[in-house]
Amino acid sequence: MGEDLSNGWNAVADAFAARRAAHPIGRSVVRDWAASLPAGGSIVDVGAGSGEPLATALVADGFDLWAIDAAPAMVAAFRRRLPDVPVRCEAAERSDFFGRSFDGALAVGLVFLLPADTQRALIPALARALKPGGRLLFSAPAPSCVWDDLMTGRRSRSLGAAAYGRLLAKAGLDLVATPVDEGGNHYFAARKGRGRAGCRLGAAAGV
Repeated sequence: MGEDLSNGWNAVADAFAARRAAHPIGRSVVRDWAASLPAGGSIVDVGAGSGEPLATALVADGFDLWAIDAAPAMVAAFRRRLPDVPVRCEAAERSDFFGRSFDGALAVGLVFLLPADTQRALIPALARALKPGGRLLFSAPAPSCVWDDLMTGRRSRSLGAAAYGRLLAKAGLDLVATPVDEGGNHYFAARKGRGRAGCRLGAAAGV
């Protein structure tokens, strides 16, 4: 068998999609964040899953959405739900984010699934995919911690708020808010300074 770039999520895609549709936790946080973007602005949803409940809300609100997920089953479900939204089946850490820049980048329920070094590389990659003044929102627990995911059994890890703050700053992003949703999930909202043009060459050093 080949490498599972979905970190176990392809095997539980149907159960996860049903759970997210029944419990749309985080939708209000994402909508509040997106309200800071230009009307009809472009957003890349990284780790978009089946598209429910976040992608569907952003499309309903008139945003120009693009999506990425590493699980083939998730991408198939996404395409059934949102057939007009461009979506690729690829791992976030290997993506070129459609070779373009966005007003916003969203990564909910993704970053903490990845190994620490991958997280350290992904955050500056997301920053490079933003236009000057663009905004990033990702979720991760505020404390530095490690746990096994209840659905996949795979190891998850948060680097912690201090480390994420340093990574954002090194990537040219200013941390502007740390909202918490109705399920107690913590988010990091950051803004790219105007005049910091996206550059797709090179990689940021680890923290």
